[in-house]
Amino acid sequence: MFHSLLHPLDKKVLRELWRVRGQALAIAAVIGAGVAVLVMMYGMLGSLEATRDAYYERYRFADVWVPMKRAPEKLKDDLARVPGVASVETRIFVDVTLDVPGMIEPATGRMVSLPEHGRPAINDVVLRDGRWPERNHPREVLVDESFAMAHGFGPGNEVAAIINGRKRSLTIVGVVLSPEFVYAIAPGELMPDAARFGILWMNEEALAAAYDLDGAFNEALLRLLRDARPDDVIDRVDALTDRYGGGGAYLREDQLSDAFLKSEMDQLRNFGAVLPPIFLVVAAFLLNVVISRMIDQEREQIGLLKAFGYSDWAVGRHYLKFVGALTAIGILAGIAGGAWMGRGMAGLYTDFFKFPFLYYKADPAVFALGAGISALAAIGGTLAAVRRAALLPPAVAMRPAPPTRYGKSLIERLLPHRLTDQPTRMILRHIGRWPVRSGLTVAGVSVAVGLLVGSSFALDSMDYMIDVNFYQAERQTMTVIFEGERHVDALRAVETLPGVMAAEPFRMVGVRLVNGVREKRVGITGLVEAPQISRVLDADLAPVALPEAGLLLSDYLAKLLDVREGDMLTVEVLEGRRPVLSIPVARIVESYIGLNAYMRLGALNRVMQEGHVVSGVYLLNDSAVQDELYRDIKETPVVAGVTLQRKAVQTFRDTVNESFSMTVIFNAMFAGFIAIGVVYNAARISLSERARELASLRVLGFSRGEVAYILLGELALLTVVALPIGCLFGFGLAQLIGKLGMETELFRVPVIIAPSTYGLAMLVVLVAAAVSGLIVGRRVATLDLISVLKTRD
Repeated sequence: MFHSLLHPLDKKVLRELWRVRGQALAIAAVIGAGVAVLVMMYGMLGSLEATRDAYYERYRFADVWVPMKRAPEKLKDDLARVPGVASVETRIFVDVTLDVPGMIEPATGRMVSLPEHGRPAINDVVLRDGRWPERNHPREVLVDESFAMAHGFGPGNEVAAIINGRKRSLTIVGVVLSPEFVYAIAPGELMPDAARFGILWMNEEALAAAYDLDGAFNEALLRLLRDARPDDVIDRVDALTDRYGGGGAYLREDQLSDAFLKSEMDQLRNFGAVLPPIFLVVAAFLLNVVISRMIDQEREQIGLLKAFGYSDWAVGRHYLKFVGALTAIGILAGIAGGAWMGRGMAGLYTDFFKFPFLYYKADPAVFALGAGISALAAIGGTLAAVRRAALLPPAVAMRPAPPTRYGKSLIERLLPHRLTDQPTRMILRHIGRWPVRSGLTVAGVSVAVGLLVGSSFALDSMDYMIDVNFYQAERQTMTVIFEGERHVDALRAVETLPGVMAAEPFRMVGVRLVNGVREKRVGITGLVEAPQISRVLDADLAPVALPEAGLLLSDYLAKLLDVREGDMLTVEVLEGRRPVLSIPVARIVESYIGLNAYMRLGALNRVMQEGHVVSGVYLLNDSAVQDELYRDIKETPVVAGVTLQRKAVQTFRDTVNESFSMTVIFNAMFAGFIAIGVVYNAARISLSERARELASLRVLGFSRGEVAYILLGELALLTVVALPIGCLFGFGLAQLIGKLGMETELFRVPVIIAPSTYGLAMLVVLVAAAVSGLIVGRRVATLDLISVLKTRD
C-alpha cells in the first residue's frame, strides 16, 4: 500500500539505495561517526555546564576567596559593606597530616570549619550518608565521599589527624560532597588521589580552639551581586585584609577545582570543533564520487526522464533526495551512537568530577547542529554533480558517454617495461588514467591514518611528560610541606629522620605578577642555587642554575604576561609584609605543567625581609626503611602535608590511561569507518566500471586470482601510498589538537608521537582496507561472465 503511494522517482531512490547498499552503509557510517563525535562532545559539554551551574547555584558556590593569617569576626561586617558583595561567610581552613588506619603512608587532610548554627551559607555541602556533627561532640567530622570510598569509611569510622601539633582521633559521622571540591587535589599534586587526600569538616568551635582562633577566622568567602565589578571588589577587600595577613583575594576562575573543570570543558569544545569536520569532509567526498558515478551510469535514464517531460529541477531533486536519504541514515545512526557514547563518557566523568549527579542529556540544538552541518556537507559535496545531471540536455544524455582516451600513462613511461608484468601494468595504467580519483582515494585513506595518529598521540605525550617531570626534573621521592613558613632549622630536623639520604629546602610565596594591563596570580618557588633533587630544566633537558637576581619564568607564563628576558615585572606579594617589588625576568624556560616562577631561595627571602625561612623540603629517602620514616612524619607536628612521588606518578599514569583509553578505542573505530568507507567505495566503483573488462580477462584465460589482483592491487597500492601521507597529516593534526585542546594554564601537552603509534594507526587502516578488499574480492570471484559480456544497447 505504502509503495503504491510513492512517486515513481521516490521508488527509484529506494531501489538505488538498495542496489548500492554496501556503499551507502559505508558512507552513512562515516557521516554517523562525525555526527556521533559532535553529539557526544557538545552534548557532554552541555551536560557538564548545566550540572555545574545547577550545583553551584543550589549550594551557593563562592565567587571570591579571601585567605588571611588571622582576622577578628568584626571584619565580616566590613567585608559585607563592600559594594558588590551580596553575602559573606567566614571560616577556618587548614591543612593537616592524616594517619589513616590500614595505610602506612601519611595522607594529607584539609580541615574546614562548619558554622556553629545551621549549614554553611556559602559553599554548602551535600550530605550523602550519616548526619551532621553535633556541637557538644568536638571530635565529630564530615568527610568527602571520594576519601570515604577509597578507604571504605562510613559513619562510625575513625581517622587520626595532627591538628596544630597534636594527634587527635576524629570520628566520622557523615559523608558529603562539596561544590568547592568537585576536583579535589592535594597541595603539590597534579591529579586527584582520593586515598591520600581527604577533606574533613569540623565544628568551628572545636577547630578554632585547636588553632587559637576563638572569635577569629583565616578565610572569608564572598558571593557577589550580579552587577558587581569583581576587580573593584578584590581591590577593596585586599585593602581591608592587608593588616590581617591577607593572602590576596581571588576569583572563582582562579579556584583550583573550578579551573580544572573549566579546562576540561574547553577541551571538549575544541575537540568538538576539530574532529567532526574531518569525517564530514570525507563523507562529502564519498558522496560526490558515488553520485558522479551514478549519474554517468544513468545518462540514458536521465535523457528518457527529460524526454517524458520531467523538468531539470525534478531530475536534480531526485538525486538530492538520494543524497538526503543516505545522509539521514547517517545522521540518525550518529545521533543514537553519540548519545550512547555520551552516556559512557558521563560515567567516566563521574570518576573524576564529584557531582551529586551527572546525566548525559544533549540539548535538541546539538542534534539540530549535527544534522544541519551533515546536510550542508552532503549537499555541498554533491551539488556540482547534481547540477550536471539536471542541466544535461536530453539529446546528449541519450548518447553513450565519450570513450576514455587510451595511451601510455605517465607512470608507465617512468617505470621500465621489463620490471612489471602485464597485470601490474594494467594497475598502473588505470591509476595514471584517473589521477584525480586515485588522488582522492589516497587522500581519504590518509585522513583515516591521520585521524588515528592525531587523536592518539596524547598517550605518548603523557609518557614523555611523566618522564620529564617526575624522573628528570622532580627527582625527589617525597615532598614535605610545613605548616606555615618555618625557620631553616626545621630542615635539620627533617634531615635526621630515618632513611633520609638528601634534602633540599624550598619556599612558596603567593604573588601577583603584573606587566601593564596583564597580570597573573601565581606562586614563586624559591630553590637553592643549583638544585639537585627538584630541578629546573631547559628545552634540552639540561639543568638550569637559578640566577643570582631576577625571576625564572616558564614559557607559557611569560607568554601570558607578554614579557621577554630582561623585561621588568611588578611583583605584588600577597602575604607577609606584602611588598610591591620590581624584579627583572632573568630567564625563560620551557615547562609543561602549571604556571611556574622561580627565584633563588636566598634572594626570595631577602626581598620578603623575613629571614631564613622555608615552606617545605624535597627528600630522597631509602626505601628499605621508608615505613619507619612514614611513622615519624605522621608524628611530626610541623608537617602539614606529604606528597609521595611514586604514588603521584602512579596516580597520574592511571588517570591518563583511564581517560584516554576510551578515546583511543573510539578513534580507532572511527578511523576504521573512514578507511572502510573510502576503500570499499573505491573498490565497488572500480568493479562497477570495469566489470566488463575484468570478465573479458576471465574469458581470455586469466585466473580469478589474477583478475582480483588487477582490481585489488590498485587499491592496495593506493593504500600503501596513503600511509606515509597519513602519518604526516596525523602529525599536523596532533599539532592542531595540542594547540587548541591541550594548551592551558594547567598543562601543555607536547606533540610527541612514538613509532608504535604510527604503526598502530597504519595497522588499523590496513586491516580495514583488507576487510574491504575481501568483501569486494568475493564479488570478483562470482562475476556472471555471460550477463556481463552481453552487448549493451
